[in-house]
Amino acid sequence: MDLLEYQAKELFREMGIPVLPSQRIDRPKDLKGLTIPYPVVLKSQVYIGGRGRVGGVRFVENTIDAVAAAQTIFNLPIMGEYPKVLLAEAKYNADREFYLAVVLNRSIRRPVLLGSQQGGIDVQAAMDQMQHVIVEREFSPYYARRLALKMGLQGDLMISVASILEKMYRLFVQKDLDLVEINPLGVSPSEAVMALDGKVTVNDDALARHPSLAALLETQDKASFEPLTELPVMMEADGQIGILCNGAGLTMATMDLICQAGGKPASFLNIGGETQWNSSPDGLRQRLERGLELMTQTRQVRVLLVNLVSSLIPCDEIAKVITAFLRHRIRELRGVSEIRPDTLITHTLRIPQMVVRLVGSECDRAKTQLANAQVTIVDTLDDAVAQTIVLAKSVARNS
Repeated sequence: MDLLEYQAKELFREMGIPVLPSQRIDRPKDLKGLTIPYPVVLKSQVYIGGRGRVGGVRFVENTIDAVAAAQTIFNLPIMGEYPKVLLAEAKYNADREFYLAVVLNRSIRRPVLLGSQQGGIDVQAAMDQMQHVIVEREFSPYYARRLALKMGLQGDLMISVASILEKMYRLFVQKDLDLVEINPLGVSPSEAVMALDGKVTVNDDALARHPSLAALLETQDKASFEPLTELPVMMEADGQIGILCNGAGLTMATMDLICQAGGKPASFLNIGGETQWNSSPDGLRQRLERGLELMTQTRQVRVLLVNLVSSLIPCDEIAKVITAFLRHRIRELRGVSEIRPDTLITHTLRIPQMVVRLVGSECDRAKTQLANAQVTIVDTLDDAVAQTIVLAKSVARNS
């Protein structure tokens, strides 16, 4: 289960990872007793990324503005979730923003260090720049320095980033975590580093060994992590493109790229990332099936872009879900019981034309399955966006 940012930063502080002076805000009037000098940033404390894009992060210069901003943020739902707590934090002038993470890769059953010189809200759009180092044996500072070097860092900055990676890994091991993420790691003009945002995912099976973490989780509202019940978020009234992704950051990055390319999203749906406390292969399959059903019920969607990144299940398993859904959908429309894969001609049956981009293992098998189902599958997000725009324009001309 995920911790909120302010909880993750408490763990960072205990581990010696640099974080800014901050204060928890339970209600707007708490800001009248703020001990941090202005200017400060107010952050919505929700379990979903991309807060800054929708107004969940605001900079304020004085108490009056802070109280007004806090009232707005408390009443601002982000992907359907309202914050119960805000974090007030000192402002930091970052010259650059990096991405760092230590994650448990379930496929290879090893910890992996991740790092990129492009962090912040656009990190999902720059996955090709992400560097990784697999911790194959007992951890040593060598692994952290190796990742920092692969990121292209040198000198004192390389040493600083490697030091933070070591502390992140110690936290990862000591608390039996599934993920420790800093995004962004702010770098000042003098090359000082600061964890500006943090995410920690706890391994529920290890909670018995960590009563302090268990106490944090007992206060959380687990209703946010129930099986998918959300409806697609409607966008442009004259849009024709639907977007289905797993993870708020990936969803927003995909939507931004569609808009930048001149496309008009009709709706988008986030079926949930893989770092939730109850993530499982069966859960992902069920959420994907439900997401496809919801998106294909939206008549305005004529082209559907499916962009999924998964380490829970291989890509060929995702492809099976998509093709099985299409067969079931066509049986409903045609009223027949048996459909061969070579009869999945979706655009004549009022099912959206589909573009699929998958990241994970067994991609070649997935390509074969989806090709047999006459579904376009591409390797990169740029290609997926371009193909989606082409199909949308074709649909618009023929409508």
